[in-house]
Amino acid sequence: MPATQRPGHEPAERSADDTASPRRSGRRPMPLWQELPILLVIAFCAAALIRTFVVQPFFIPSGSMEQTLLVGDRVAVNKFVYDFREPRRGEIVVFRGPPAWAPQFGPDPDAGFVSNLGRSLGDLIGISRPGDKDFIKRIIAVGGDRVKCCDEQGRITVNGVPLEEPYVPANSPLEIPSNGMECLSRRFDEVLVGEGELFVMGDHRLVSQDSRCNGTVPVENVVGHAFAVIWPSASWSRLPVPETFDQVPDAAVAQATAAPPAPEPIPGGVTGAVLAGVAARTVQCRSSRQRRLLS
Repeated sequence: MPATQRPGHEPAERSADDTASPRRSGRRPMPLWQELPILLVIAFCAAALIRTFVVQPFFIPSGSMEQTLLVGDRVAVNKFVYDFREPRRGEIVVFRGPPAWAPQFGPDPDAGFVSNLGRSLGDLIGISRPGDKDFIKRIIAVGGDRVKCCDEQGRITVNGVPLEEPYVPANSPLEIPSNGMECLSRRFDEVLVGEGELFVMGDHRLVSQDSRCNGTVPVENVVGHAFAVIWPSASWSRLPVPETFDQVPDAAVAQATAAPPAPEPIPGGVTGAVLAGVAARTVQCRSSRQRRLLS
C-alpha cells in the first residue's frame, strides 16, 4: 500500500532541477530607464577614447581647401599615424596654429555653460565647429626642403622640381605684391624649411592664409592626417597624395645631385696676359737655376 503524504508537509527530497532553479533565475533584469543612461555613458566614453587616441572627425569650417574639401564636410583624421612616421609632402593635415597664425574665428561672447557643453558633446561625433586655432592644410614641403614660387610658368618648386597642381581651383595672382600679413600674392621668396617644420598651403590659394605669410608649422603642432571624407555620404572618398609629389627628391638627394656652378669665362686679353706672365716667370726660374749651377 503506497505511503500517504501528510497534509502541509513537503517531500523530504527535491530534484536537482528544483534546487538549482532559483539560482539559475539570477537577478531581475534592470529596467530600461536605468539601463539606458549607463549605455549612453559607456558609448560616450568609448567615443572620447577613440577620438583622443585613434580617429577624430573634423568639421571643415572655411573654403581654404576647396574644391578638395567643401565647407561643412567632415573628414576622418588619423591621430596616431605620426607616432610611427613623419608627415609627408602632399598629405592633408589638421594642426594647431602657431602664435603667428591669426585665429579663424573670434571668441563667442554669448557662449555659456550649456553652449560649451553642447560643443564638447558635438565634437565627439564631429558636428561642432573646430577651435579658433585649428587649421587644415596640405603639406607642400618638409624639413630641409627649399620651396619657392614661381618658375617661368608660375608654378611652385620644391627642391628645384615644379609642382603640377590640378587640385588648385583658384590660384593667387602673380601681380599682387605681398604685404607680409595676408597671403594675397602667389609669389614668395625661397624658404628653407627648418628641421621639424612643415610648409603648408590651402588648395584654394586665392583665399587661403597659410605658410606664405604666416610661416611654417612645427610638426609637434600636427593633430593628425586627414585621410577620408566621411560626410556627407554622397561625398565619401579618400584623400590620396597627388602624384606630383612623387617627383620631388629629398633635400639631401637634391643637394648632392646639384651641378656646381660653371666658372666664369676669362676674357681673351686677360688670358693672354696671364699666359705671358707664367711663361716669363718660368724662363726666369730656369735662368736662376743655371747661374747657381755654374757658380
